Amino acid sequence: MTASFTEGHSDPTVQPVPASVVERVDAADTTLHNPKRAVISIGSNLGNRLETLQGAIDALEDTPGVRVKAVSPVYETEPWGVQPGSQPAYFNAVVVLKTTLPPSSLLERAHAVEEAFHRIRDEHWGPRTLDVDIVSYAEVVSDDPLLTLPHPRAHERAFVLAPWHDVDPDAQLPGRGPVAELLGAVTHEGVAPRADLELRLPE
Repeated sequence: MTASFTEGHSDPTVQPVPASVVERVDAADTTLHNPKRAVISIGSNLGNRLETLQGAIDALEDTPGVRVKAVSPVYETEPWGVQPGSQPAYFNAVVVLKTTLPPSSLLERAHAVEEAFHRIRDEHWGPRTLDVDIVSYAEVVSDDPLLTLPHPRAHERAFVLAPWHDVDPDAQLPGRGPVAELLGAVTHEGVAPRADLELRLPE
């Protein structure tokens, strides 16, 4: 099943997956053992940014044990921690998943998706073809240095909170409270919605 989804995304000559198959996949979702809700932040400021973000969403959907349930609007964000104008602006979005993967496996998949888009981790605030971060995983609060949950800076980043609030106005950031309240407390400077751009749910 995974292979057919993958081929459909990469090769336009492949026939789309029939609706009956999609329905069976969705039905199988309900039999997965205790799926968890996870929120993923994606960003890109190199190359074809929108195409890269869509590719990341499709790659997440192609992951066994992961279903993409919602995709936020796109935001354009000035890079953090660098001289203004020294890097291209980011496109950012938030993806809501249901997954049976544990957090450690979801993190491995996030890194694999980044690497597939030639992400290089050689500069702390450097430009990135693709950034895939786990913002939250169910109600888990953990200070594990390999994967701190929720993301330790999510509560102060409008480029995470704004798209998340768009897609889930009642969302809660574990240990921090309602996303709507957190969003009201941070600056929106350098973070702008791009209503002319759209990311789609995988078919």
